Amino acid sequence: MKHIVIALVSDNLDPIFLGLKEFLTERIILITSSKDYKIAEKAKGELEKFKIDVQIREINDNLWENIFKIISQIKNQEGGPEKLILNVASGKDPLKCAAISAAFVNGIKAFDVDENKPMLLPILKFSYYNILTDKKMKILQLLSEPNCCKSLEEISNKTKMSLPLISYHINGTKKSEGLKQLGLVDREEKGSRVEIKLTTLGRLLLNGYISS
Repeated sequence: MKHIVIALVSDNLDPIFLGLKEFLTERIILITSSKDYKIAEKAKGELEKFKIDVQIREINDNLWENIFKIISQIKNQEGGPEKLILNVASGKDPLKCAAISAAFVNGIKAFDVDENKPMLLPILKFSYYNILTDKKMKILQLLSEPNCCKSLEEISNKTKMSLPLISYHINGTKKSEGLKQLGLVDREEKGSRVEIKLTTLGRLLLNGYISS
């Protein structure tokens, strides 16, 4: 099977070409920052010599949200993750870290390069949507609204759930992970008041950039 390779771009392009030797490639999608865009254009010219179709996708300053959005869009455009594989070897942190996370939650295979040998990273089967109940989703959707929420009491009033139930869904228990343990919300104490806010991961999930 030929793969559609998503490859991160930096000043070291060797891992991109090394990946071509290991994985039959139908098309390559290069992901680059504006700073490295000229390097991506150079890579595109070199790769097209191998008669491979090459696309360039540029990320903006909002790195985490942008990389999750791009990888989710690619997966949807290609009808699923089956033919996709992510080459992170030529990327640098934090782009590399964000791309691996985005591949992980979308079920996309990824590989790095170790001593000039491609190394497949394990795919961890996981779905937030299997864990998130309707009530947890209701809390997340509420927290995405402008100027919400200043307190647990406000969340309780707007969701019509009791304070103990709100605390359970946010903080979890030993047997059940809450929104905080899942990395979807942050809990911040401000004097006698506790404020709950969506994390970047929480926003990504609500925006549909994380696979079900």
